[in-house]
Amino acid sequence: MITVSHLRKSFNGTPVLRDVNATIAKGEIISVIGPSGTGKSTFLRCLNRLETPDAGSIVVDGVEVNAAADISAIRRKMGMVFQNFNLFGNMNVVGNVMAAQCDLLGRTPEAARRKAMELLDRVGLADRADALPETLSGGQKQRVAIARALAMDPEILLFDEPTSALDPTMVGEVLAVIKDLAETGMTMLVVTHEMSFAHDVSSRVFYMDEGVIYEEGTPDEMFGSPKRPKTRDFVGQVCLKKVRDVVRVLRTGFLADGRIDETEALLLLKLTEPFQDLGNGTIAGLSSLLRKMLEDGKISDAESCRLVGILKKL
Repeated sequence: MITVSHLRKSFNGTPVLRDVNATIAKGEIISVIGPSGTGKSTFLRCLNRLETPDAGSIVVDGVEVNAAADISAIRRKMGMVFQNFNLFGNMNVVGNVMAAQCDLLGRTPEAARRKAMELLDRVGLADRADALPETLSGGQKQRVAIARALAMDPEILLFDEPTSALDPTMVGEVLAVIKDLAETGMTMLVVTHEMSFAHDVSSRVFYMDEGVIYEEGTPDEMFGSPKRPKTRDFVGQVCLKKVRDVVRVLRTGFLADGRIDETEALLLLKLTEPFQDLGNGTIAGLSSLLRKMLEDGKISDAESCRLVGILKKL
């Protein structure tokens, strides 16, 4: 469905995409991961010509994007959801979802409204159809943006870090909508820092670094046994951050008494074991220590103090 060959893009003489090559089949869900500044968003923006590549080829359903006379047609085929919603503040929710249908697809206002309400219901916001964007939460705004993209009946959806501008409490509601879309068989490319989402939903994962797709594979390959060093370091660091986030939650709950008991130690072991082969060895060391301490099924006071000390340093 999409073939990218030797794609290159520079900004002010600085190469961002050096030689990107990829083939994406119809119905695939591709998660694009990697450090900030490695060209992930630029890659997506080149696909629908929001950025003009310096060199290379992008072919979508047999049409060369760089040579296409009707860029609007290409963009209708590939809907895009941005980090910062980009809703029209002077229109209510249903108006935001209707506008492009009327302007670009030529639908009547009645038909556009029916489609808009159907999609708003799908993303759980039919009851906010008459609200202005300023009255919505970040998660609600992003769900409206997804409905707006779907209103154009795209064959491909591009998501550019759709949860990065959201409060952590709102991330789940947006990811749930994207997961629901994934089950419909729509082709999707998602630039994301949500590793659990990438693991659970993707058919393949692209890790971008050095201006290229540095490594790609199935979620199990990329998160369980990445082959290249930068991929291993990146995944390890992201996983360590997730463990730290969990530890912070535990400190206000299970660890509030200043002691780690057997149940809490088992929970920590379960959280860390999937990531023990990744990163700089921090997670591996913690997992190994937890297994050793749990050999007799008990956590002594001395062991508890040692674990609490380690976790405070994470």
